[in-house]
Amino acid sequence: MGFMPDSRRGVLYGIAAYTMWGLFPLYWPLLKPSGAVEILAHRMVWSLVSVLAVLAVRRHWSWFRELARQPRKLVLLTLAAITVTINWGTYIYAVNSGHVVETALGYFINPLVSVLFGVVLLRERLRPLQWTAVGFGALAVVVLTFDYGRLPWVALVLAVSFGIYGLVKKKANVEATESLTIETLVLLLPALGYLFFLQASGESTFPGQGWGHAALLVGAGLVTAVPLLCFGVAAIRVPLSTIGLLQYIAPILQFACGVLIAKEVMPSSRWIGFSIVWLALAIFTYDSLRTARQAARVRRSAASAGTPDHVVAQS
Repeated sequence: MGFMPDSRRGVLYGIAAYTMWGLFPLYWPLLKPSGAVEILAHRMVWSLVSVLAVLAVRRHWSWFRELARQPRKLVLLTLAAITVTINWGTYIYAVNSGHVVETALGYFINPLVSVLFGVVLLRERLRPLQWTAVGFGALAVVVLTFDYGRLPWVALVLAVSFGIYGLVKKKANVEATESLTIETLVLLLPALGYLFFLQASGESTFPGQGWGHAALLVGAGLVTAVPLLCFGVAAIRVPLSTIGLLQYIAPILQFACGVLIAKEVMPSSRWIGFSIVWLALAIFTYDSLRTARQAARVRRSAASAGTPDHVVAQS
């Protein structure tokens, strides 16, 4: 077997990560009759066990002492833990209550929400096509609000919580496995407390629904950790523009799961709303790729002319 370039390996790992995330709607229903909060608590506990096992295999512990001396990063990771709890809990509830398509909508509009956060919180300036994409995204939410007869709150909560999560993680700048370790460690006591409460009140499904069901609950940890590790490999090997394209794999698969497998109803008005979202994303992606190509040309021209890197960065 020939040597595979790092970039191609990174793309394959990225595809694997987003494919696994996209197929999550097939996993969480297997955990019924456990409720969404019980599943969430097990996911927190077993995710911590999984990442600790990975760290043990890698013998990678030195980072913990260094991170403990950085209170700002610990506060940011605590905030990340809170937002990911909201995101995970909402997602599990939505999938197990027949709103798979709406979860896909949340991850379709997430890039647009993240751009808005950049404007509001980081004072970033949007390019005209970015504003156009955001405008179409807002129009889609209005159309889908009329379609659902309510705000698509599942999609909005998922998009906003994941947008905040990404922003906080960017500020913390901690490696993915290390970050998940701290986040799940922060959530460990509340999760264990809730699971012990369920046991004491006789409402726990672990292992009352059989060992197969118990194994699936434990597997929630691996289901969380494995795609994250794959994404970590991809993120350091492929350009951000490529990651930006790969990220659409997950909501496309979620949408397919909702329509083709869960058989969720898609009236014509909902198709119109989603079509507007896809138009917004097409504009957004075109603008992102065009900007990335222009930046690459500037860097190549500067390099051939011997211009210092810091001057290029400011251009």
